[in-house]
Amino acid sequence: QVQLVESGGGLVQAGGSLRVSCAASGRAFSTYAMGWFRQAPGKEREFVAAIRWSGGGTTYADSVKGRFTISRDNSKNTVYLQMNSLKPEDTAVYYCAAKVGQVIVQLLQFWGTYDYWGQGTQVTVSS
Repeated sequence: QVQLVESGGGLVQAGGSLRVSCAASGRAFSTYAMGWFRQAPGKEREFVAAIRWSGGGTTYADSVKGRFTISRDNSKNTVYLQMNSLKPEDTAVYYCAAKVGQVIVQLLQFWGTYDYWGQGTQVTVSS
């Protein structure tokens, strides 16, 4: 079993920055692909960003490209999402997810690819 715990959400003004973190249990964290998704009220969960186990492969949703950066620290079993130039439309609950085993980066944008999910952290961007 893998447990994922998100933290770092909060309230920020438009144009500001926030970093959310996801701490994972499990000794094999370095072999997991990790992703971030978000869900706004009344909307479906959508892909934000993902990173392969090696950190060499990342992918982003077009809506966040150039503003958000995903990274990981395998020594801390943690994946981060640095969010800059935040917009009110970024307001959502942000979830991290883990995929155990090999996966091509193109599949990481689909929520069905992932094996484990965190409980989510709320990010609110005020205008």
